[in-house]
Amino acid sequence: MELEIKRSGSQPSGQGSAEYFTGAVRVDPLHQAPDPARVVCASVTFEPGARTAWHTHPLGQTLIVLSGGGLAQRWGGPVETIRPGDVIWFAPGEKHWHGAAPTTGMNHIAMQERENGRTVDWMEQVSEEQYKGQGA
Repeated sequence: MELEIKRSGSQPSGQGSAEYFTGAVRVDPLHQAPDPARVVCASVTFEPGARTAWHTHPLGQTLIVLSGGGLAQRWGGPVETIRPGDVIWFAPGEKHWHGAAPTTGMNHIAMQERENGRTVDWMEQVSEEQYKGQGA
C-alpha cells in the first residue's frame, strides 16, 4: 500500500448550509478515513458572527483553533472564548455550538468519528440571545 497524500486544493470547498449555520461559513474537507477507521476532519472558516446550529456528535468532537477568535458553548454552560492554539473537546452526545466572535472571524479544524455512517446530529439554530450569552 502506498502513502496517500491529498494535495492542498484538491478537494473543493463548500459553503456551510443555512440549515446548519448562521452567517458565512466555508467548509474545506481535509480527510475522511476509509473503513474500518472512522475519523473525519475539515477546516471550517467562520466570518465574524457566524456560527453552527446546536448539534451533537455520536462519538464526540475535537476542535483545534488555528486563527482568529471564537466562541463555544455546551448546553447549560457559559459561552466560552476560544483562541488560536486552543483544543476543545465535546463529549459524545453533548449538545453544543461554536463559531466566530461578533467582530472577528475564526478558523478551526474539526475532527469527529463516524458511527453507523453518521458524524453529527443537527438541532435548532443558536438564537441571538444565546449567542450573546444570555441563555441556553
